[in-house]
Amino acid sequence: MNSHQLSRRLTAVASFVPKGSVLADIGSDHAYLPCYLVQKKIAVSAIAGEVAEGPFQSALNQVEEDGLKHLINVRKGSGLSVLEIGEADVITIAGMGGPLISQILEEGKSKLAGVQRLILQPNINAISIRDWLTQNQWKLTAEEILEEDGKVYEVLVAEPSESAIELTYTDRLLGPFLVKGNSAVFQQKWREEYKQWERILQQLTQAEPSGMIDAKKEELRVKMKIVKEVLR
Repeated sequence: MNSHQLSRRLTAVASFVPKGSVLADIGSDHAYLPCYLVQKKIAVSAIAGEVAEGPFQSALNQVEEDGLKHLINVRKGSGLSVLEIGEADVITIAGMGGPLISQILEEGKSKLAGVQRLILQPNINAISIRDWLTQNQWKLTAEEILEEDGKVYEVLVAEPSESAIELTYTDRLLGPFLVKGNSAVFQQKWREEYKQWERILQQLTQAEPSGMIDAKKEELRVKMKIVKEVLR
């Protein structure tokens, strides 16, 4: 993978960036995504944010190598702290856990004024992002699920909403668009999750009973029932 040839995961993220966007890529790593989007003339300019020194230097080097220093600003800082309000209209955050992405959005909430689209790719626990979005008046407009190198990834796209958003627990857990699509990758992901929950439930059943364990068992049974119905 490089700035001319993205991974399947990042290609999926890139496919949701509208032409003419000013992009902020948070946790940009090598800055492959902003470099690719600017070179393809999809993004007119970009900000690449990175908190760790190593990736920050890699991003600087990549932008220089591609001759894009006049169009891509590489900044060091945590989450959305690298942005000024109104600087970007599209934000991408890819390759982290769902809870961390939610935390970045929550901590940088004030920087989201004027942002037209969020494109988020959690490695795990997408439910925490869907929960954050619904609680903060962002509406899911698209989702994609794909497999690459034996791992399953979800991409969530959201836009600001005037009104409060309601999602059922099934939609929060599995993704409203992904449930409708019910693709082979979606089926595979949730079959594997189901098997894992079965194993955990078995272990909990053998454990010393307690209020916390009973609550965990109940939560697992609810999730298993939902997945069983969807996969039927």
